[in-house]
Amino acid sequence: MRETNDNVNHSGEAQEEGVLDLIHTVMHQYRSQQYQVLRDGPHDITHMESKVLGFFGRQPGATQSDLARHSGRDKAQLARLIKGLRDKGLLDAEPDESDRRNVRLRLTSVGRAVQGALQQQATLLNAKAVQGLDGAQRRQLMALLQQVRRSLDAAV
Repeated sequence: MRETNDNVNHSGEAQEEGVLDLIHTVMHQYRSQQYQVLRDGPHDITHMESKVLGFFGRQPGATQSDLARHSGRDKAQLARLIKGLRDKGLLDAEPDESDRRNVRLRLTSVGRAVQGALQQQATLLNAKAVQGLDGAQRRQLMALLQQVRRSLDAAV
């Protein structure tokens, strides 16, 4: 009995409308496995909280406004995320010396440890995800995904 897949045509090639669905499914699997480590650990970290931690890990001393510009997210949503991360002891804030209305945010030592765990888990999952591919296949996959990204960027 022949198996069928709605996203595959008779020549075995993926139909264009199924490509983004498959990418979404892969990313969902990736995120689920990545954050399972932290959900089961002492810190219950959401996907968005991890993004905020990552931003301030790369941009120590940035402000909430900097994060809003970078992410395109609503300032009120970000304010709630930042407050939650501060309450968990993962972010520290200090007033900007040149403009006391601004608050500069940095990861605490615990926040750096959580961010490090996220990065370590991401490295392990990246290796797991491509373990069946040789170097040429990995490069081809990267090139194809970059082309998909460029096509979507051009469509905007």
